[in-house]
This record gives sequence, C-alpha cells and structure tokens, in this order.
Amino acid sequence: MIRNASDRWGSVSIALHWLTALLILGLATVGLIMTELPSSPFKMQVYALHKSFGLTVLALAALRLLWRLLAGSPDDVPGPRLQTMAAKAVHVALYALLFAMPLSGWLFNSAAGFPLRWFGLVSLPKLFTGYNPGLKQLAGEIHETSFYILAALLLVHAGAALFHHYIKRDDTLKRMTGKMP
Repeated sequence: MIRNASDRWGSVSIALHWLTALLILGLATVGLIMTELPSSPFKMQVYALHKSFGLTVLALAALRLLWRLLAGSPDDVPGPRLQTMAAKAVHVALYALLFAMPLSGWLFNSAAGFPLRWFGLVSLPKLFTGYNPGLKQLAGEIHETSFYILAALLLVHAGAALFHHYIKRDDTLKRMTGKMP
C-alpha cells in the first residue's frame, strides 16, 4: 500500500520516515565528532558530506510534509486527549527541527563565506552574502541548540513508540514499521 490509510502509514511515508531517521543518526554522530578532527583535507571532506546529507534531510523534510498533505495521515490511536495532544506537539516540533537544523547550518555556512555544493554536484546560493561573524555565531548557536532539542525529542518519540508497543500493546509502532496484519 503506497498511500496512507486510516489505520496505518503507507510505504512512501514509512520509507521517508526511516530514511530520515537513519540520516539524522548519521549526521548526529558525524556532527559530534567532526569538530574534533585535526585540520586536514579529510576534515574538509567530512564537513562537505555533513552539509550535503543535511541538505538531503531538508529536501526529505519538504517531501515528507508535502506527501503528508497529499496522502493524509492515519487516524489517531485511541487514548487520553492529553496524550494525543502531546504526540501532535512532538510531531510538529520534530518537523520544525527537520527544517531548522539544515537551514541554520546553511545560514552558518553562508555567513562564514563558504561555498555550498550538494555532494559536489549542485551549487546552492548563499542565504546571506559576505562574511558576517555575528550572524555566523547566531546560526551556529541555533544549529547546536536545535540539535540538543532534536535529540531530546527523538528520545521522547522513540520512547513513546516503545511504550505503546511493549506496555500498551497497541499498533502505534506497527503502523510505522509496516507490520500490520
């Protein structure tokens, strides 16, 4: 099933979800260690790949949002109203961060005066022209703070899915793994 149904996510949504999750885990790991690398051509390559994969997450976030608007989403899993509202708030925050993280990285790169090429294939425009140390610092702080908020929300998101699966024994996790009967 490609499209989303009232009781489950479709294959496109599932694939976009897990691909995004995999990329974020990789970006987080690399992002945490790349600043400690000694200055070298290898470090420059790691940064370039980090930027390219970050831009890929931005594109996937836009695609996910567009697909969600076109294909809809399953009905809420029955539960307490506060739980449903919390789940929706976390999802909105996750989507916002999927845009904020790469955009703040792009802004940081622009304010630092560096060129930006997606996997060396496509040059992207600067979001700000010229070197601007104040904007660079602000964008860097937004990028770093957004990372820690994203990490916390992802732990909440994954923890809630596991809670639903193992404690409540409902279909919340199964709807996103495609393991529905």
